[in-house]
Amino acid sequence: MEQTAIFAGGCFWCMVEPFETQPGIIKVVSGYTGGHVPNPTYEQVASHTTGHTEAVLIRFDPEIISYRQLVQIYWQQTDPTDAMGQFQDRGDSYRPVIFVNNDEQRQIAEESREQLAKSEIFDDPIVTKIEDAKPFYPAEEYHQQFYKKNPLRYQIQEAGGRSAFQKKHRN
Repeated sequence: MEQTAIFAGGCFWCMVEPFETQPGIIKVVSGYTGGHVPNPTYEQVASHTTGHTEAVLIRFDPEIISYRQLVQIYWQQTDPTDAMGQFQDRGDSYRPVIFVNNDEQRQIAEESREQLAKSEIFDDPIVTKIEDAKPFYPAEEYHQQFYKKNPLRYQIQEAGGRSAFQKKHRN
């Protein structure tokens, strides 16, 4: 039976490909969550007045890829020590958050965050939040599959520090 996971880690453009290319992923949708305005637009979210965070909703087959594996992939995409954005993307709409759908996801995410903190990979404390999932609103169509539609702009976005950071902090 299909399940969902919701992760925020900076610009949602950079969060699609690492998940979508994994076996067992049914679909990855860029969107907005965690705010107080129903059906926000990109412009509204970018104004930092809606409380939303850019995120990806991942539909997956747990028989092929587990939620625990998805959380591990998530940690490899983000700087968990930066609470107010990711790399060149600054502000609360880019904050790193694992939005959990149930108690099992919360337990897995919290255990994983604790293991990461104990690993001492990072000099600074792990500040990624784990929050209950809120309504998720798909972003406008031009944001979906951005890395495929706009490979040059996607490469420029990736050049903003994410790739270098990942190489430095990953095995």
